[in-house]
This record gives sequence, C-alpha cells and structure tokens, in this order.
Amino acid sequence: MSEYDYEDLGLVAGLEIHQQLDTAAKLFCDCPTERREPEEAVRTVTRYLHPTRSELGEIDEAALEESRVDREFQYLGYDTTCLVEEDDEPPHRVDEEALDVALEIAQLLDATPVDAAHVMRKIVVDGSNTSGFQRSTLIATDGEIETEEGPVRIADMLLEEESAGRIEETEEGVVYSLDRLGIPLVEIGTEPDVRSPEQARDAAARIGMLLRSTGHVKRGLGTIRQDVNVSIAEGARVELKGVQSLDDIDDIVREEVRRQVELVEIGRELRERGASVGEPRDVTEVFEGTDSGVVASAEAVVAVPLFGFDGLVGREIQPDRRLGTEFSDHAKRAGAGGIFHTDELPAYGVTEDEVAALREAVGADEADAVALVAASRAVAERAVDAVAERARSAIEGVPEETRGANADGTSRYLRPLPGAARMYPETDVPPVPLDPTEVETPELLTEKVDRYVAEYGLDAGLAEQVAYGRRMPVFEAAVEDGIDATLAAGTVESTVTELRRDDVPVEQLRDEHFLDVLALVDAGDLAKEGVGDVLRALAEDPTLTAAEAAEEAGLSGVDEAEVRETVAEVVERNGEQVEAEGMGAFSALMGEAMGALRGRADGEVVSTVLREEIQKRA
Repeated sequence: MSEYDYEDLGLVAGLEIHQQLDTAAKLFCDCPTERREPEEAVRTVTRYLHPTRSELGEIDEAALEESRVDREFQYLGYDTTCLVEEDDEPPHRVDEEALDVALEIAQLLDATPVDAAHVMRKIVVDGSNTSGFQRSTLIATDGEIETEEGPVRIADMLLEEESAGRIEETEEGVVYSLDRLGIPLVEIGTEPDVRSPEQARDAAARIGMLLRSTGHVKRGLGTIRQDVNVSIAEGARVELKGVQSLDDIDDIVREEVRRQVELVEIGRELRERGASVGEPRDVTEVFEGTDSGVVASAEAVVAVPLFGFDGLVGREIQPDRRLGTEFSDHAKRAGAGGIFHTDELPAYGVTEDEVAALREAVGADEADAVALVAASRAVAERAVDAVAERARSAIEGVPEETRGANADGTSRYLRPLPGAARMYPETDVPPVPLDPTEVETPELLTEKVDRYVAEYGLDAGLAEQVAYGRRMPVFEAAVEDGIDATLAAGTVESTVTELRRDDVPVEQLRDEHFLDVLALVDAGDLAKEGVGDVLRALAEDPTLTAAEAAEEAGLSGVDEAEVRETVAEVVERNGEQVEAEGMGAFSALMGEAMGALRGRADGEVVSTVLREEIQKRA
C-alpha cells in the first residue's frame, strides 16, 4: 500500500490505553488478581443479559444491538473468586492499593487528579461482565506526554474493573472465566492530537513506558490493550479496539486510513450512480433444487437488491477485505454465518441461471448488485435488514462505529459507537476523596537505565533490558540486599532467556526464588555457574527452597580443599600436556575442572587453584 499524505487527508487520531495493575487484590473485593486455567474451575454460573435504561430513560444503541441476538453466558468460578464477581454480592470499597498506583500514574502523565473518585456504571451486555455493566471511576484529567512529533494531551485517566476472560463460543452463547473479572485496570485516553501512524505508535510507547515505571502493572499478553480512534476529513470517527501489540498500532492506523479513503470513494461513486437500497424479499423458491450445500440446507433465503452497486460490493478496501466483507460482518452480528452477493456469483454451487433468476425476483438489472443470506427465517430476515442498513450508510460514505483490530492490521465491525446513555452512577460504592500528596512520583524507566549505568557500572544495553524487563523489581531488591549488580542483572535477563529457550517453565519462578538463589551465591553456598541449574529445578518444582533445589541438582557448594583436590586430579591426568604446554594447557584443563565440579564451585576460585597447580608442574 502506498503511503498517504496524512496531513492532506486530515488524519486525526487518539489513543485509549488499557493497562491491568499488579495489585494484591481486585478492585471491588479481596480476591487475588492471579489468573487460572479453565480446567481449575470449581463451579459455573449462567446469565442472560439485557440492556437497561440510563438515568434519563435512554438505551445505549451499542448495547441495544448487542442484545438483539439471544445468547447464554456461562461463567467459570474458582476457589480464588467470590460472589462479587458473580454479581451475587454488592461490591466492596475501592481497593486502596489500586488507587495509590493510579495516582502515581496520574503524576507521570502530568494530569490533575479529581477531588473525589465517584464510581460509575458503564453498560456492557456482551457477557464480559456478569452484572451487565463495568464499574469505572474518573481519577485525573488534563495531562500531557511528549512525542517526537509534538505533545499529545491526556484527556482523562480512569480506574476500572477488568472484564471476564473469554474462553470459547458455544452453540448457546459464550463461556467466560471470572479469574480476570475485577482486576484493577487504568484507562488512559488522549485528545485527538495524533497526526500520523508513527506518532500513534510513539505516543503509545511513551505511555507504556510511564506505566511500567510504576513497577505495579501486570506484564504479558493481554495485560495491556490499545484502542485507537481514527478519522480523516471526509470520513468519520472509528474506534478500533483490542490492538494487542505496540508494533501493530501504526499498521492499524494506516489500514484504517486506507479503508476510509476507499469508502469515501465508493460513496462518491454510489451517489453519482444514484444508488439506493431496495426492500428485502424472500427468494427461497429461486434456489429450490440448488447444488449449493449452504443454501440448500437453509430454512429460508432472503435477499436485498442494491441498486447501482454492481462491481462495488466486491471492491477491496483493505487487504483481503471488501465492501461485501463489511456487509458480511453486520450479517454475522445478527447471527448469520455470512452473505452471498452477485459480485462474487456464480460460485459456491450457485449457478449462472440461479443468479439471473435471483436478479429477476428482486427487480435488479446488470447495474445492480444483490446480497442474500441463507439461514433460519428469523436470522435471515434480521441479517438482511442489517446488510441493507450498512449498504445505505455506504452511499453516505464512512459510518461511525466500533471495530475490532485484526492481527494483519485490518479490522472488522463490532458494534455502533457507544453514547452517553451507557454511563450512570454506581450507588453501591461510596465516593473516595483523593490526596495525591500521599504518593511519590516513580522514577522513569529511562532514568533507571542511566542510574544503573552510573551507579552499578552495567553495560547500557543490559541496563535497558533490566529496567524495561518484567523482573526489574527483583533486580532492585537484590542489589539493595548487597548482591553483585552484574550477577543480578545477568540472572534476571540472560539466564532466564536461556532457560526459556530450553522450554523451562520460567513463568513459575517467583521473585523470592531469584532472591534466594542469589543469596546462596553471595554466601558462597552456590557457584555462579550453578545459578541456571538451580533456577531450572525451581521452575520445574516451585515448592522447593533454593537450598533444596541446589541439593537436588547436586550443586551444593564445595570448600576450597575439595576444589584443590579435584583440580589436582585433573592436572595429574593431563600431566604430559602440562609439562609440554605449561600455561598453554590452561583453557582445556579449566573446562575439564569445571565439568568435574559440575558447577558447584565458583569459576574464579577454580581458575586461581588451577593456575597454582599448573605452575607446580611446569
């Protein structure tokens, strides 16, 4: 795809960053924030959700569309979840640790905290919350961050509860897991100050760095999500949800710009053609005896004529996505498997004669297109109505909507943009006064890198790995305990990376595992060379202590007398080589000596003793 002149197109974009906090408890109960496997569930809860009216008696359009398809929602509960997640007990007070972390983040964003946190309910009826709403509270406003292309203002920062984790879809509905529901989450929204895909990525990276600087945010896939709001001058505001990777943000923005440019051009051409959308019609009889398996197995076939649309339904607007794909997305939201349209027919078992009969049945000629849905009668009628509505908006250009980000940079329709009607006050949680003076401003990760280099003498590359790494708090705790900084840094970064490459389950290693292993080295009870093997043993059995893991790995420390005895035996076995080469034999014998000691002795000690033993025979 060729790069657009984004300034000429009038690109405007803003970000919404959602980051889980790494607190001990959830936002509105005392349950831990740990994730569980579905097979560990001890109970299930079933719900059917429906939209409710706001305080002004309004129903949010996005929630209303979501509820048009009846679905059963099943929730997996654990011994680490409670009645609050199941919506069978009122929420508790807002977690104080989460509030403190949120205030730290507000300071890093240069945002102004509100006087008191008032909890609101945000209607969500996709099943991701058992209550049918998400609890959210405004924490701060009017911040700013710097990017290479200029400042980006922070509109607001909210503290809210994370949604339930989606496990799978079933014929009846969706299965969710309650382990994630209620984990504290901050949502950071920027003003629409972003003017290029690169600036969008830069701004997200800056916010991500500020969040990690607190040392109290969760890490790993799914713990941070980026939403992007994008529009061009002739387009419309579109919210792109669920961008999982920072590396994808610029591609998502580029592809949305392309989509809007193509839709603007399609809309212009449709208006020039005088295009319109006809009334849906039942065309089941047209396909009696059809060879198309999908159509033949359906209860009903319902079609809608798209006058003046010929050739445009199949027009590509993103890689492998066409205007017809947009129509199909809407049909799927109505419960159908997708659509057929005449820009791609005859195909899929539908013959040329059937296409001609279809056109005649709905009053379409060669300048027109026809879209059809084959499904149960109720689903087919509902889906075709959705397609017809989307086709009408295509004539106008770009519709405002919420879309889901795909891994390839494209996106798919999710629902209409939510409105103000989805928010109303939470009456079960009292307001909380906020005092930003009670929290300290965290040190930025960029500042940590400089300090690690200056204070500990770390290489700049290793310092950056540690500062930005998941185990930065472990490193800081270790050096505070007097552990050698280079050893601590190499352990939490290089050693862990090597173990992960060997498929060792390093995610099972806890902070205390690292600190206890490093303490063994510092006390002389474990050689540096044995750190990896002991961590491997701990990862495979996290119930062990570091000392037990060292014993099990055969890596308990040895005293200098045993080192000298082992080294002397190595030198004796290689006496001829030592007499012939002198210190030239050092490297080969060093490897043999370390192997004989199996990592139980420090390499520097072995090196010193080996030199002494060689000198005795040389």
